[in-house]
Amino acid sequence: MKIQYKKTGVKDRETDKMDLQHAKTEFERYLDGYDREDDKVRLKIVHTYGVTRCSRQITERMKLSREDQELAQLIGLLHDIGRFEQLKRFDSFEPDTMDHAGFGVQILFEEGMIRNFVEEDTWDDVIRTAIARHSDFRLEGIPDERTLMHARIIRDADKLDNCRVKLEDTIETMLGVSAKEVGRTVISQEVLEQFRRKESILSSMRRTRMDYWLSYLAYFFDINYKASMEIIRENDYVERLVRRIPYSNPTAQEQMAEVEEMLREYVESFSMRQDIL
Repeated sequence: MKIQYKKTGVKDRETDKMDLQHAKTEFERYLDGYDREDDKVRLKIVHTYGVTRCSRQITERMKLSREDQELAQLIGLLHDIGRFEQLKRFDSFEPDTMDHAGFGVQILFEEGMIRNFVEEDTWDDVIRTAIARHSDFRLEGIPDERTLMHARIIRDADKLDNCRVKLEDTIETMLGVSAKEVGRTVISQEVLEQFRRKESILSSMRRTRMDYWLSYLAYFFDINYKASMEIIRENDYVERLVRRIPYSNPTAQEQMAEVEEMLREYVESFSMRQDIL
């Protein structure tokens, strides 16, 4: 890919330094330092490529430039690079064991690993911010429009592939217990109230396994773009995720009926909004 750069007082130049295939080759080399046979590591490898694919789908639907489409995919490839060290050290995804986003920024930019993936430094600020902020509870305080756009895209792509993860991977791998055991518990009242406010669920609030499951469904309230919501609707993720767990607890059955109805209404109303792309 050839990209033209024009700067006042600077000679025009061409660059072809964003090479996604090269970045994927380097990512595979990075993974050689981890146990690919471990279920959690395998899950994150598949997730990384899934997020990269979702980033491409979102940006294609948004009709962004080729440069922004490839930049979004590069961010998707690198967004969870800190997860692998978290798993190696702690065998856990829990946020209190490691800030995986912050660690990813550290090894990429403070230790200079980013140059293994992309030689040109033109996109460093966008990549750094998008990775650093991709797992924030709320996305705030990003004044640059392009940087904000890519921070939103990676968050959407991450959630879209997490829908696939929650449908395909075992409940035991995700939650440490069987689906039947999850369905025997109920949603804590405080967590349910936060969901009713159409908010993401704070990880520190989760007490029961149903709290954890509901926190995954609350991801839909943090979707930014119509293109992303179209993919959710086309794949019927709301109904499929809700039905993944057998809710044997009568209270959980009532709670999830309410949850499903709220999510269906939210997805439909989001798709009708005129103030978002």
